[in-house]
Amino acid sequence: MDFLKPRYTPMNRRRRIYEGKAKVLYEGPEPGTLIQHFKDDATAFNAQKHEIIDGKGVLNNRISEYIFQNLNDIGVPTHFLRRLNMREQLIREVEIIPLEVVVRNVAAGSLATRLGLEEGTQLPRSIIEFYYKNDALNDPMVSEEHITAFGWANPQEIDDIMALAIRVNDFLSGLFLGVGIRLVDFKIETGRLWEGDLMRIVVADEISPDSCRLWDIKSKDKLDKDRFRRDMGGLVEAYSEVARRLGILSETENPTANGPRLVQ
Repeated sequence: MDFLKPRYTPMNRRRRIYEGKAKVLYEGPEPGTLIQHFKDDATAFNAQKHEIIDGKGVLNNRISEYIFQNLNDIGVPTHFLRRLNMREQLIREVEIIPLEVVVRNVAAGSLATRLGLEEGTQLPRSIIEFYYKNDALNDPMVSEEHITAFGWANPQEIDDIMALAIRVNDFLSGLFLGVGIRLVDFKIETGRLWEGDLMRIVVADEISPDSCRLWDIKSKDKLDKDRFRRDMGGLVEAYSEVARRLGILSETENPTANGPRLVQ
């Protein structure tokens, strides 16, 4: 398929479609495609805290590529087509559903605060939460009633989203457990992919240490964006450790230099 081998257009000559806190979307080389560019920006608390951290975008691009390609391989539909370079991916254009879907396996973050749970408590079962994507409102938590009442998704789409979230959780839990990492929780976004008159719900955005809580099983060290949120430092080192354990980054590479090279 032609769009799998796009012509490369320099970034400053592309039409910018959308810019978020950590990524920029550009017009793709073929109809129905976009180029997703990963920035080095680190944000927290709805961008009230913001820094540029060299190498972060490169690592998130590579980790997200690895996860999305594996999801594609096991039949979980995503928007991902292929990585273009150290900071960019070719993705399918989808209609983003304005919900953040959070899957929690262990009490941490806002759940621990909200319910008075000790952080690190294993939950009785995985819990799926929905948050309305709206920066001005600080992404409030919403129920299925809100989602259907305001038309953000219909009941069948909610069922499809939850089924995708469970499949992603099963895959990620096993993937990270195999390299000594505990998947505490994660966030995904989903979108409607139109193929002619047919529509299906797919996993979109990214899956990286920016959107997952990842703890070392033995040491309990945090290998995710909580290092930035909580002023712990060492964010690139933590993300690099995740990449090394997944086999994406070699032991001696420096992602702030030329970017990580794929380990064969």
